Amino acid sequence: MKILKSKKALSPVVASIILIAVTVAVSIAVAAWMGALTFSFMGTEQAKITRIDWVWAEPAGRYFDIDVNNTGTKDLTINQVLVNYVGVASASVRNAGTDSSVLPYILKASMSITLKVMYDYTNGTNYDISVVSAGGYKYTNTFTGGTNATG
Repeated sequence: MKILKSKKALSPVVASIILIAVTVAVSIAVAAWMGALTFSFMGTEQAKITRIDWVWAEPAGRYFDIDVNNTGTKDLTINQVLVNYVGVASASVRNAGTDSSVLPYILKASMSITLKVMYDYTNGTNYDISVVSAGGYKYTNTFTGGTNATG
């Protein structure tokens, strides 16, 4: 009767070292992947209305200029301007610098724009003025008609 000799199995120490090496490699790959996700998808969208100038000019009528700053870490698309939570027609919102239609407007991170909003305001009346982003966020500040302010 012939006894078959089996090949020697890996020692438990070598097997443990291989298992640890594979675990470390996988964990480094997962950490790198999650870090990449954080940088590309986790930027913040934030805007602030920092200043308003109320203007009564003939023949244009009444309007106001607002400065909108992108204080977030990613680009912000301004889709709409609201006055007292009611939308202002897109044609009534212009770039104050060029007096051309502007919406939707992509505001780069850390940049600002002055928007000219054609609106027949009343002096002494409070107005909640909002900028609405493509993400659906409303950035609102309250101002008193006819009173220029920094917010």
